[in-house]
Amino acid sequence: MTRIKLLLGDEALAEGALQAGIGGVYAYPGTPSTEITEYIQHAAKTGGEKLHCTWSSNEKTAMEAALGMSYAGCRSLVCMKHVGMNVAADAFVNAAMTGVNGGLVVVAADDPSMHSSQNEQDSRFYGKFAMIPTLEPSTQQEAYEMIQYAFELSEEEHLPVLLRLTTRLAHSRAAVAVRAERAEIRRREVADDPRSWVLLPANARRKNQALTARQPHLERRAGETSFLRELVPERGNGKGIVACGTGYNYVMENRALEEGYRILKISQYPVPAEKVRVFASRCRELLVVEDGQPFLEEQLRAILGGDYPLKGRLTADLPRTGELNPDHVATALGHEKAPARKVPEGVVPRPPALCQGCGHRDVYIALNRVLADYPAARVFADIGCYTLGALPPFCAIDSCVDMGASITMAKGAADAGLRPAVAVIGDSTFTHSGMTGLLDAVNDRSNITVVISDNLTTAMTGGQDSAGTNKFEAICLALGVEKEHVRVVVPVPKNMEQITRTIREEIEYEGVSVIIPRRECMQTLARKKRVEQSKRNEEATK
Repeated sequence: MTRIKLLLGDEALAEGALQAGIGGVYAYPGTPSTEITEYIQHAAKTGGEKLHCTWSSNEKTAMEAALGMSYAGCRSLVCMKHVGMNVAADAFVNAAMTGVNGGLVVVAADDPSMHSSQNEQDSRFYGKFAMIPTLEPSTQQEAYEMIQYAFELSEEEHLPVLLRLTTRLAHSRAAVAVRAERAEIRRREVADDPRSWVLLPANARRKNQALTARQPHLERRAGETSFLRELVPERGNGKGIVACGTGYNYVMENRALEEGYRILKISQYPVPAEKVRVFASRCRELLVVEDGQPFLEEQLRAILGGDYPLKGRLTADLPRTGELNPDHVATALGHEKAPARKVPEGVVPRPPALCQGCGHRDVYIALNRVLADYPAARVFADIGCYTLGALPPFCAIDSCVDMGASITMAKGAADAGLRPAVAVIGDSTFTHSGMTGLLDAVNDRSNITVVISDNLTTAMTGGQDSAGTNKFEAICLALGVEKEHVRVVVPVPKNMEQITRTIREEIEYEGVSVIIPRRECMQTLARKKRVEQSKRNEEATK
């Protein structure tokens, strides 16, 4: 029995994972992947499923915990945005070497056009690098069905499976037919083969040879999947299109089949080379439509040879960077270019800004006041809401590179003689990847001041729990920061004199100091008050 639900791509995938009988989801919040875990958390809370669904400290710990659950015989899901794959890469790549027991699926949500990211990397390269099956749905319905197939594939091949989404699919809604009853948690016997799970060089060499030898088999499976689709027009024009992911939707929206194009939809990697060769032999030229980097196009160029007429991002028939849209595909198909949309008069850009009343505002006001007396000062910031301190009216930070980089960059700059070197990092980012940098700074007695701006949540991605809440003083002391140089302040305007005095004192200190401005995020506080008011209203009506 099925029912229809209106779901985001993230939510459809999450519902499919629940239908697959997962024992847990491991994730660190990051747009556009966050809603997958939130949906499962809500389902566990309301449906009584006894599965693991709390947030991990970072993507590496998530990947390793999921591998442990797989070892114990349960199906496990790992979710992250594309840059999280960099953090999880060590465990991710080696999981292909150990193999899996219970099915293990890694979902990477890519962000073409960098709507909320610092780069445009394409996670499909990670699947190729690790030599594991990679899946790419085109619709919300496919996301729901494909995640269930992914767990079956993982257990059949004893390999982790990578499933790639993009922002447009993750954050758009569609009607999805789902089963009414959810599956029970699937369990297998605990793994008992140390030769697979202990990656000593002798074992690893054997596993590497076996994994490499299986690539032709995995390629054949990619060509046999029901998600691969070939569409043949009634009257062909001799041209073909190879499309994948959301790009396939844009091809169909432009009615390419009706115009005579033969269409091949790729949904699983390694690229099924023989399928591609046969398809290409029936066309005099091909257009490759994919959202992200020219991952598929580069491989087709190698499969078909340099003389085959192949168009796509590398030939500028489609934009080399950024998110694709139907207009891009229309232009590549030779349609008349759609007129540019004019911005109505009076409409002005509205850049993002820190919320009114946000504690980060007071932190930057205080920093700017103090550092005005230190012309050589540099502020190294990190990933989070507080990155908006780079914009007016604050213009308070000088760098933002990746999660956790603020402390280590400040340390490196201090090692080079820069003074004062200040690091600004959020509470969630600190426990994600800032603690090891602080330990390095303590060990070298680096002359840096670290500001852990603590708003008691992971605010930028919607207010998820932060792993280190109420533990930061203890963590800093345990890492070796001297007690008298771990300072806590409350960032509100009336405390500005105390805050500026504290910053000045710690900048003047020769060594590692940590200042923790702590005040709850305005957004999470408002939500909390609404929930409390709702409870009071319910009690009053009883």
